[in-house]
Formats: sequence, structure tokens, C-alpha cells
Amino acid sequence: MKSRNKKECVAMLLAGGQGTRLGVLTHDVAKPAVPFGGKYRIIDFPLSNCINSGIDTIGVLTQYQPFELNQYIGNGQPWDLDRLSGGAYVLPPYVKGKEGEWYKGTANAIYQNINFVDRFNPEYVVVLSGDHIYKMDYDKMLAAHKEKGADCTIAVINVTLEEATRFGIMNTDENDRVYEFEEKPKQPKSTNASMGIYVFTWSVLRRYLIDDEADPKSQNDFGKNVIPKMLGDGKKLYAYRFSGYWKDVGTISSLWEANMDLLDPASGLNLNDPAWKIYARNSAEPPHFAAGSAEIVGSIVSEGAMVLGSVKRSVVSHGATIGLGASIEDSVILPGAIVKAGAVVRHAIVAENAVVGEGAKVGAAQAAPVKGEWQIAVVGPGAKITPSVVVEPGEMIKEGK
Repeated sequence: MKSRNKKECVAMLLAGGQGTRLGVLTHDVAKPAVPFGGKYRIIDFPLSNCINSGIDTIGVLTQYQPFELNQYIGNGQPWDLDRLSGGAYVLPPYVKGKEGEWYKGTANAIYQNINFVDRFNPEYVVVLSGDHIYKMDYDKMLAAHKEKGADCTIAVINVTLEEATRFGIMNTDENDRVYEFEEKPKQPKSTNASMGIYVFTWSVLRRYLIDDEADPKSQNDFGKNVIPKMLGDGKKLYAYRFSGYWKDVGTISSLWEANMDLLDPASGLNLNDPAWKIYARNSAEPPHFAAGSAEIVGSIVSEGAMVLGSVKRSVVSHGATIGLGASIEDSVILPGAIVKAGAVVRHAIVAENAVVGEGAKVGAAQAAPVKGEWQIAVVGPGAKITPSVVVEPGEMIKEGK
């Protein structure tokens, strides 16, 4: 008799990252819980991709500063994941018998939850990262996996030769079968960069996870250990080419860029597509208010925001306040932040509940990034910038200045 819990495919979403390169933005929250785009959080993208792709059983693996992320996901209702069979499950590390340990790597995180996956007896498992901004139909990737009888299918995106040195690179034959994997090669042979999105045949992956855990020399990582081992054993690994918008928002510069891409119709990041909605937990704020003194140009202003000053090419999140005579350009104002009268914010991120005092100057206009990185000024969560103080480009303020 077929189990009522039986699922063809289960998603495992790795959401425990500390995100150290985001500095003060991830001091108290995991990277996937960082606000994005005025009303979202980063994790909304893979969760929405799952439900839009027909995957309704998702294990969310948390570790670093999990409280806010756990609270945000809740029972999964905003993503239609509050279900009797399937749904969203938050899976932190836990004590098993007399012992317990943190997730040691991406593969170990899945290994520690083998029993969770087995509960649904799936044929396939999709492994996802919780810190990328993109829209993707995993069902199409799963169909390609089935068609080729693959043991593992790896989503790849074409990058420049210069960028390829920062990624795991898949070298493939004319049928997209992977014959070589190079982790951050100094002289890449191709530009097929791994997106950290995998489809595995569960019966195969299960054996490799157990073997990997038994290897004392392993770093318990998919890219460094499991994928190379499968390749060396002659398993059928294929690349799945993705051509849409995708960005790893692991740095302040890339997080700022992704927010700015929302304002550019040519970027490919379109959140207005009714056929592929990005769902989020509603902040239950009133409509935004723009005073007669307000000037808003080419910007996103979310619900509950109050704008009395000037906002140009910027993202103003829910519940934020832009004071009379304040000027915001090319910046991201996160939920509940207050920019007081006469303050000037340029190429900056003002974090949740931060306060920029009257007449203060945060950041400065920039024509181009320096060595690929924008010099974004950051005012940390809850930080207070006193009146008339200057926060320099690239400076990061934790508590106040």
C-alpha cells in the first residue's frame, strides 16, 4: 500500500549560513533572513520557486541565529506550505541519543536529516541554497534529470572567464554530461559555473552521504567531496543550463546590486510576473504615504513607508520614514529605518530600525565599482547616526557614530 507521506521529490533548503561578508547585516540574523526588495527576505525566493515548481515538501536547514528565520517561516502559510501532507519543516541540528553536533558542511547537513527525507520515501531530492536571488522552475530541471537517467543534475549558469575563478566549474561534453569538476580554478576550462542547485536520485545520494560521513578526511561538502567522488566513480552527472537572472547576494556590493536590479527593467529580475509570484509573509502595514513635499523617481516604496523628502533610484522598505528635505539616491532603506530631515544618503544600505540623524551624510555617489565591488556605506540594524555626522563610502557602522 502506498504511504500517504510518499512524495516524488523533496527539497532540502540550506539556510544556516552566517553570511560573514554581509557584516553587521547578519550579526543577529542568518543570511537568508536578510530583508530584500522592500517587502521580501532572501529566503522567499527559493521557497516561492519550490511551490511554483510543484514541490510542496521542504526541509529548511537552519543553524546560525535561527530565531528570526524560524519565526518568519512559521507554518509556511505565506507560501501555501501549511499542509497535512508535506509542507515546510524547520530542521536545526539536534541531539541524537547522547551526542549532537553542528552541521559540519552542506553534505553533512543533509546526512543528519536522512531520516527526515526517508519519511517521504522520495525518488528525488532537490538541494538548494537559501541565499540566492533568482526565479527558477525546478520541475523543468527535474524533468531533464529523469530524461537523462542522471544520478545528479547540477544547475549551471554561464559567467565570464574572469568570474569563473570564483565558482565551481563544470566541464561537459556535447551532451552536457559532466566529465570534470574544478573548484575555483585559476585557469578555468569553461564558463559553466555551478549555482549550488542540485537534483539527486535519492537512493544514490543516500549511499554517498553515508560513505562521506564515514570518511574522516572529508570536509562533508557537496562541491569539495560528494560531487568529485560521484564523478570519480563514473556516476551520471549532467549540467542543466539556466539562462535567467541569478545572483549570489553574499557580499554587501552584490546585495545592493540585486536591489538596484529590481529598478532596472532590463535586468531580468521581474517581480511583477503573475505566473511566477514571489510570496512573502505580509507585514500588515498601512499603505505607504507620500507627502506633498515628497519626490519619488524610479524607486520602490513599500507599504507603511512615509516619504516627506526625495527618493531617487532607491528601495524604501515597509515601515521606513524619509524626513522632510532628506535625500535618498541609489540606496536601500530597510524596514523601520528612519532618515531624518536634511540627511543625505547615497550608495548606501540603512538597516532595520536604524536612525540617520538630521543633516547627516551617509555614503557618496559613485560612477563605477572598484575592482568589481561598489563602496557601499552600511548603517547597521538599530544603529544611530548623530546629526551632521559623515559616514564614508564603504564604511560599516555597527551601533552608532
